[in-house]
Amino acid sequence: MTERCDVVVVGAGPAGLAAARAAASHGAEVALIDMQANAGGQVWRRDVRRPWPDPARDRLDALLDGDRVRWLGQAQVIAAGPGRVLVEQAGIAYELEYGALVLATGARELLLPFPRWTLPGVTGVGGLQALVKQGWPIAGKRVLIAGSGPLLLAAADTARRHGARVVAICEQAPAAQLRAFAGQLWRWPGKLAQAAALRARLLGAPYRADTWVAAAHGDGRVAEVELHGARGVERVGVDHLAVGYGLVPNLELAQQLGCELQAHGAHASVRVDADLRTNVAGVYAAGEACGIGGRDCALVEGAMAGHAAAGAPEAARALRPQRQRARAFAALLPEHFALRAQIADAATADSVVCRCEDVRLGELDAHADWRAAKLATRCGMGSCQGRICGAALAQLRGAAFAPSAGAGARPPVFPVPLAALAASAVSLHEAPPLAASAPITHSAPQGTVP
Repeated sequence: MTERCDVVVVGAGPAGLAAARAAASHGAEVALIDMQANAGGQVWRRDVRRPWPDPARDRLDALLDGDRVRWLGQAQVIAAGPGRVLVEQAGIAYELEYGALVLATGARELLLPFPRWTLPGVTGVGGLQALVKQGWPIAGKRVLIAGSGPLLLAAADTARRHGARVVAICEQAPAAQLRAFAGQLWRWPGKLAQAAALRARLLGAPYRADTWVAAAHGDGRVAEVELHGARGVERVGVDHLAVGYGLVPNLELAQQLGCELQAHGAHASVRVDADLRTNVAGVYAAGEACGIGGRDCALVEGAMAGHAAAGAPEAARALRPQRQRARAFAALLPEHFALRAQIADAATADSVVCRCEDVRLGELDAHADWRAAKLATRCGMGSCQGRICGAALAQLRGAAFAPSAGAGARPPVFPVPLAALAASAVSLHEAPPLAASAPITHSAPQGTVP
């Protein structure tokens, strides 16, 4: 089955919503695709106990009530080629032909290993937010939030709103760097007001700079956290530990399409021009795919990409000053929240780095790059296909271990039931420029192609 629309937008977070709305405003027929049942992405993930924030609700109401945007929830793009994508939804795979494609694929957490980070009760910071918003019981539990960046405050606020006892928020960046960062927020009054509101709601929860997680402890479940930092070494009793070191762009679709990437430290992003065009004709990128920038960047870049994809470049160019302002703020984050060496040093040779295939960090010492490590140890060949361990190894071992340093992502981008392909009139092999053989791994659920 093959269908057609003018613009396909992959990802329904702030960037994707803005792109779909902008494209539809010019009369384009738009398909908006997301893996979640509800639009909003991670930033505006639906909270089962609380209403959507006003900015999200207003955008969703205005967009999804129209007749120009076709919402494809609980769907995933499993392969992409020139002019078409292969979509799986409700166990059926079908093709969507497009005139233009907007990649608003967002980002995932950067999780770095430390001793016993795989204990139950240890999650990422963003993972904690997602769990709590989906109804996971946190009320009355002692929660420690640690890592780096503004997401720590947002996660702590979510946890406290749902009844958690936030015992501490531990930021690894030095206090001097945090003061320097705060001293520049006057240039972005909205950000300053947002930060002030978060701190006011978190009154009573200790915020500690120069402090990082060195290890988790517990018998069958996390019970204590070992902290290192300005106060020396101490242990804190917890019921839950959430640790996150920022975000990494999702680049698999961009790689599969042949989009040019650019380095951002140990990681990469999609290279775009001033109108957010990639080097691939008809393909645009917006938001975190272009480099981690936050909600404001995502909204303006999504709108720019949507206008451009619908053939309205003047409307896109009118937003360039807003984009420059948003990106100027984003540039402060890696400068003031750079990870200290002790974060990487916490991972020992015995630390599990690839949880899918149970590969330990020391097993990779003999290998020079990501490809060699995969061939010898199966690191990155499990169900997540290297999304977690690949980003961690790029941070710990350098860009040679980044999955983006390889030949490119092969289809399928996500595990897909074989029955979905069998029930459709297309296959992975028919969607150019897809590889003739998709990687099938032993660790995948039975009956799926990972």
